[in-house]
Amino acid sequence: MNEFILKHVRNESQMLDLGQRMAKSCKNPATIFLYGELGAGKTTLVRGFLRGFGFKEAVKSPTYTIVESYSFDTMTVHHFDFYRINDPEELEFIGIKDYFSGNAICLVEWPEKAGQLLPPTDLSCYIEPHAIGRNVKWVAHTEKGMEILKRYKNEK
Repeated sequence: MNEFILKHVRNESQMLDLGQRMAKSCKNPATIFLYGELGAGKTTLVRGFLRGFGFKEAVKSPTYTIVESYSFDTMTVHHFDFYRINDPEELEFIGIKDYFSGNAICLVEWPEKAGQLLPPTDLSCYIEPHAIGRNVKWVAHTEKGMEILKRYKNEK
């Protein structure tokens, strides 16, 4: 898969807007891996993503809880943060595989810490500091990921 989108965001507001737009392009179920250093804006992007589904409350990083789930009329969004995971086996205790089945969108921060326990991702999102702001690159890995990026490009 060679399909990707590169966006430059200058501030938190633009990161929220990007997440919101991507949510409107995403059909469930889907798996999205989020990459970036601490403070890169991964949770801010997720906050925007959830706003795209109408979620108005505070969104906290699941750094200590590992997962926060948000239920909507037609699906559930699971937001994972594996930063504090030292051994992928820790994820077996929370029943990690159950989250990736059914009608869910899974947004995963620090997916590399899960070893081989996660299913293949539909999209990867890379957030990197660049001048004033961040470069955000979305890369499709599956047909579903390609469809999401296509809808994103066509949405005005």
